[in-house]
Amino acid sequence: MKNIISRTLLSLLVAGGFATQANAAEKVTLKVAHFLPTATTAHWDMIVPWCEKIKKESDGGLECQIYPAMQLGGTPPQLLTQARDGVADIVWTLPGYTPGRFPISEVFELPFFAPDHQNTSRALWEFAEKHALKTEFAGLKPIGIWVNGPNYFHLRDKDVKTVAGMQGLKIRAASRMSNQFLTDIGANAMGMPLPQAVEGISKGVLDGLMVPWEVVPSVKLDELTKYHAEIKDDSGNFMATSTMVYVMNQAKYDSLPDNLKKVIDDNSGAETSAWIASRFQAADVQGRKAAEEAGGVIYEWSQEEVNKLKDASSEVAQQWIDEMNDKGMDGQALYDDARALVEKYNKK
Repeated sequence: MKNIISRTLLSLLVAGGFATQANAAEKVTLKVAHFLPTATTAHWDMIVPWCEKIKKESDGGLECQIYPAMQLGGTPPQLLTQARDGVADIVWTLPGYTPGRFPISEVFELPFFAPDHQNTSRALWEFAEKHALKTEFAGLKPIGIWVNGPNYFHLRDKDVKTVAGMQGLKIRAASRMSNQFLTDIGANAMGMPLPQAVEGISKGVLDGLMVPWEVVPSVKLDELTKYHAEIKDDSGNFMATSTMVYVMNQAKYDSLPDNLKKVIDDNSGAETSAWIASRFQAADVQGRKAAEEAGGVIYEWSQEEVNKLKDASSEVAQQWIDEMNDKGMDGQALYDDARALVEKYNKK
């Protein structure tokens, strides 16, 4: 009888051990990397809530280990390569940090192209699904693709309200399209990741940055810059935006069991992109408030000067179309489709 009981107990313990091993096998820790400190919108308002949500919906089967400020090594332009190579499982970054690598998606970074955060991000997701996922995002599973808020001029010590006043100023922008825009209006475009740009403006190497409001307090631009020029056209289109991506290593995604894949899928796509954009939009409000409280001078350009700005940069779109044609694509058709999608989603 004792032998029967012992064997029964042993069987239960072994079965329990296998169950524990099976549960452990189901638990996956995702390495999530980005390039900014923790006290930023991307970290606390986007990545952390997203990670908490997938952990809850997977009953603990998925969790994140977040590596901010390039803690996995490398530089911001290397983040997408780290995701493709599996150094990180998920990264948040800007395609603009790797010029020429995402030429199709760049259309959403053209001057005066987007009037809205969330709806334009829905348009961008649909556009990328149609035209870019199999090429620009090869080896990656996009979780979110969105545009940040309007990129304005934040100037160190120059109160500039005209196109003429921009001549020769050293301005940092995040993307190739914005750098072309700056060049066309007569400024000296200084393309570099944000951390280096903050150092540049603190030392007086740069005259200003072209960034959204949400960036301002997170890198102390409310202390480093005094003049803030908010520029939109008469249709409400932003002077510039930058595209952002939150992407996963495709092989890592493929290795997940179906139930965990579903959790990732349920937290990816157009609506996730719009949700992320809304987080950045809310942070824009707080960033503007921080600049006001720091004594910053916030102003708008006259519509006459905005029109001059548009005229001076009018060739940027055609240059992009020509580049797409040179790559064997129909640049005009891509441009028209992107425009149509922006209009479609912003009519809702």
